[in-house]
Amino acid sequence: MSDPAINVSQSLGDVKYEIRGQLANRALELEKRGYEIISLNIGNPGLFGFRTPETMRLAMIENLGQAEPYCHQKGIFPAREAVVMQQQNRGINNVSADDVFIGNGVSELIDLSLRALLNPGDEVLVPSPDYPLWSAAVTLNSGVPKYYECRPENGFIPDVADLKKALSNETRAVVLINPNNPTGAVYPESVLRDIADFAAKNNLLVLADEIYDQMVYDDAEFVPFATLVGDGVCLTFSGLSKIYRACGYRVGWCVFGGDIDRARDYLHGMELLSALRLCSNVPGQWAVQTALGGFQSIRELVTPGGRLYQQRQCVIDRVAASPYLSVVAPQGAMYAFVKLDDQFAGKLDDQAFALELLENKHVLVAPGSSFNTSYTDHFRITTLPDTDTLNIVFDRIDELLDQHA
Repeated sequence: MSDPAINVSQSLGDVKYEIRGQLANRALELEKRGYEIISLNIGNPGLFGFRTPETMRLAMIENLGQAEPYCHQKGIFPAREAVVMQQQNRGINNVSADDVFIGNGVSELIDLSLRALLNPGDEVLVPSPDYPLWSAAVTLNSGVPKYYECRPENGFIPDVADLKKALSNETRAVVLINPNNPTGAVYPESVLRDIADFAAKNNLLVLADEIYDQMVYDDAEFVPFATLVGDGVCLTFSGLSKIYRACGYRVGWCVFGGDIDRARDYLHGMELLSALRLCSNVPGQWAVQTALGGFQSIRELVTPGGRLYQQRQCVIDRVAASPYLSVVAPQGAMYAFVKLDDQFAGKLDDQAFALELLENKHVLVAPGSSFNTSYTDHFRITTLPDTDTLNIVFDRIDELLDQHA
């Protein structure tokens, strides 16, 4: 008689992360068989030739001797002070280094912040579409994600009326992702003010994911939520991975804003959890001060003529030229959330499309429904590849859809 199987935790039953899920695993299998896969499922700048600024690398190397011991559980002081200075430059003045936490990327801090906040059954308002780590982290920390729609016909901009519909007595927090992943939407100040008022009136913590804060295009303007929170409380998340093209450094931070005195117990809870994991990666933290205080090279990339700008424009142009696709032009971040034409409804959903595109055309994209949408006719691609590669991708997409049209 064989030994009983070791079963997975039941807490994983409602957790999904298809960005690195079955399709990505299948892509690895195909690569092992010799196929060249164009992977557009992850926003990983280093894979597409974007380099971390040299000054950041030098700052890290020069301080390696100081990076060998554990540091404070919240992070090294120069990194946290640099985050405070950035907040002050944005008009957020009631923040000190004690209100800043450095983590192993924003991903770890999302988990810590929710673990410190939630009791079983507590609800968190999450946008749909969302970055699926948010839904997964709520679930893994005994909470319940409740979705508020960010509709395509509204440019994926949230409407506070939808947050009110999702509100209940169990709601503890609301998640904002601005600039947005996966849609590229950048939220207007008026919408953010409405959400700030809604959160304050209902005593909700706002979890503001602003990892793409300086990655905006054309006339879009990024407004830090902490400048609008007033008497409410927010926790702002950002890091080195996207703006500074340093994903592998695994350095993120979160900052308390608003009426911080109301959140002291919560802040101490996060400090306890941070201490339990001792500290985050120390070498990468030495790049933070140089990154935030130095020349902001991202601006050259997102203005006309810059690589990120031109590649985004290539995606917009190719979608416009296709008889089978449409897109709300992304105003920020490094993604496009592309819609399949209605003629494919009932014949080809996003999962089937993504699988067929991978198997037959060797292009890997992320199905839209993996971002917790109620519809199945979108897919997300990153705009990081060069324009020649993007043109090849859209040629292959059109070839595939020609066969189904």
